[in-house]
Amino acid sequence: MDLGWFGHIICLVLLVWLLNLYNFMDGIDGIAGIEAVCIAGGAALILLNKGVAGVQPLWLGIVTASCAGFLAWNWPPARIFMGDVGSGFLGFILGIFAILTSASGDLSIWTWLILFGIFLVDATLTLLRRMIRGKRWYEAHRSHAYQHAARLWASHRKVTLAILGINVVWLLPLAWYAAMRPGLGFALTGIAFCPLLVLALKLGAGKEETPDG
Repeated sequence: MDLGWFGHIICLVLLVWLLNLYNFMDGIDGIAGIEAVCIAGGAALILLNKGVAGVQPLWLGIVTASCAGFLAWNWPPARIFMGDVGSGFLGFILGIFAILTSASGDLSIWTWLILFGIFLVDATLTLLRRMIRGKRWYEAHRSHAYQHAARLWASHRKVTLAILGINVVWLLPLAWYAAMRPGLGFALTGIAFCPLLVLALKLGAGKEETPDG
């Protein structure tokens, strides 16, 4: 899609949102690391499957390997933590890869949206519901779907493993198909997001934590 100068504005907004949402979603042990492994690793595998050579699969592989090494220490219960600098960097650099590969035609933007599905749906839905409810959305809170799930299951590990499973079993195959059939990208993104939206709503994304947890 050639959007001209308006496309640059969209890219800027996308980068700012990805940087912030990655920071928002880094709230339990292992979640940001496992998501980065799935996004960067999934994109690298799809590029290699398409026969794309060059530095893009290599750099995505480096990001994947780096995050996998970090996960050895951040896996629940975590011994080290990513922090705002780490999560912000990952959101930004993955957004840069999305823009570069979309501009080159190697991967459609739909592929990236699907790979980012869990973080995009949870963070965006939570923010919108807090704004609608008149909450101070810019303040720290514990109302993301994944945070509700961690309290419900009393486990960071279970939530992180569930996110890994959703990425591998559901989102990666759809992202791969969107890369092979770009014309179906919009429809495939909708198919990918619908169950994530239902799950996030059921978990109470955007709702405040009750006194009894």
